[in-house]
Amino acid sequence: MASHRRPKQASRTRVTVLTATAAAAVALSAQAAQAAPAKPSVKSVKAKVDALYEQAEQATEKFNGAKEKQGKLQKQVENLQDEVAREQAELNDLQDELGTLASAQYRSGGIDPSLQLFLSSDPDTYLDRASTLDQLSTKQAEGLQQIAEKKRALNQQKAEAASKLNELDETRTELGKKKKEVQAKLAEAQKLLNSLTASQRAALNAAEDRANRSNERVDLGNDLPASSLAAAALSAAKTKLGSPYVYGATGPSSFDCSGLTSWAYAQAGAGIPRTSQSQANAGTRLSMSQLMPGDLVIFYGDQHHVGLYAGNGQVLHAPRTGTVVRYESINNMPFQFGVRVG
Repeated sequence: MASHRRPKQASRTRVTVLTATAAAAVALSAQAAQAAPAKPSVKSVKAKVDALYEQAEQATEKFNGAKEKQGKLQKQVENLQDEVAREQAELNDLQDELGTLASAQYRSGGIDPSLQLFLSSDPDTYLDRASTLDQLSTKQAEGLQQIAEKKRALNQQKAEAASKLNELDETRTELGKKKKEVQAKLAEAQKLLNSLTASQRAALNAAEDRANRSNERVDLGNDLPASSLAAAALSAAKTKLGSPYVYGATGPSSFDCSGLTSWAYAQAGAGIPRTSQSQANAGTRLSMSQLMPGDLVIFYGDQHHVGLYAGNGQVLHAPRTGTVVRYESINNMPFQFGVRVG
């Protein structure tokens, strides 16, 4: 007959250990839940991204300034190098000419002049030659003076060229730094955007698309243009509505803020400086109430953004990375002053 045994109960020690382990697991789970960082909100991410884009634009205008300076210095260096080459060629010609004169004088002046006259079968011919020798000596002295002056001018040109080359190298280094700074800001902004969920990114993109499409329904009113020049510049800029913002770009297919305004005025036949800070001094300053279509509008305390006043409180501009050339309310950015070109 089979025996019936009662199952062996767990010892009190084992039960205590299991209970403690379970409690510890629950506690750790609770701590982990508390320690897990909260997912950033779309609003906070957008604020940080906008701030980075603004910093990138500040760096972009400095990049543009360095690039403009590089172009000017490159031209100056090339002109100086051409001048040095011309000066050197002229110096070589003078030295060759002086060498020829010295050789002729040596060959003609080897015999004592009184003996030359005594041996000469034609005294008149000798006297003519003697006069030529005197002229050669005078010309030789003048040649030496010209060579000395030419050498001084050449050394000055070489020193100036060397200085400009050094300045050009420094500008190239600065240009590289500013480019890296812009790229770093844009990369940081993209990293923040990538931290959002797909639906959050889609919502942000949809909002940006709506802003880009605002061109279709903007009311510019009936304000008269500031001048025929301003009207032509604004008209040219309007043809670029929808063109993408690209830092450092001056058209014709993409632009940054000052790239758009400088391109627009160039199409109207007027050259204005490349950067927003320089454009701030390109004409007469205006208050907001004085603005007329085609005037430049300067934003932010450090003047790192510029657009074209389009009328009825609207600005036509290239806002920032990820946007296109579009209209926007003048009140969306900190207005500084307007500038009337011409």
